[in-house]
Amino acid sequence: MVRQALVALLELEPDITVVAQAASGDEAIAMAGRYQPDVALLDIEMPGLDGLEVARRLTGNGFGGKIVIVTTFGRPGYLAAAMAAGASGFLLKDAPAAELATAIRRVHAGERVVDPSLAAAALAEGASPLTAREAEVLAAARGHGSIAELAGRLHLSQGTVRNHLSAAIGKLGARNRAEAVQIAERKGWL
Repeated sequence: MVRQALVALLELEPDITVVAQAASGDEAIAMAGRYQPDVALLDIEMPGLDGLEVARRLTGNGFGGKIVIVTTFGRPGYLAAAMAAGASGFLLKDAPAAELATAIRRVHAGERVVDPSLAAAALAEGASPLTAREAEVLAAARGHGSIAELAGRLHLSQGTVRNHLSAAIGKLGARNRAEAVQIAERKGWL
């Protein structure tokens, strides 16, 4: 419903044409390959591949268009991840429709566009203190598996998993791994 509303609003703009819409991340990649849009609008939360992974894959596959992330998740870590994945814009869904259309035009013209309040929050928050491996282990710990199960899934030793979890818990000032997962998710670092 939200996707269709965005399409309807954008179709009202005389200089913007929606060439395709996708219901999942996998479909978005296929549509981008087929239609080669100038600007691809992606949501972070999409069925299948999330918008950040779609952006990474499009960028890695030489997608010639620009990418704008439009999301309800205004988390500083997501902003950093989106920019690292190749996005040129990052807006919140509660932005006015005219602001979205303007952002699309600006991104198409080669500018970077970021929601100002989110940019300020990202600067204040700073980068994730987690290493890539700590974030990977912490993300795997979402399922509440045992250390042995996590080690098996990640192809690591149990001691390595314990060390990464311990480091992540300490860096995030958490009491346990469940709280560390919550903190990292809230900040958009997972």
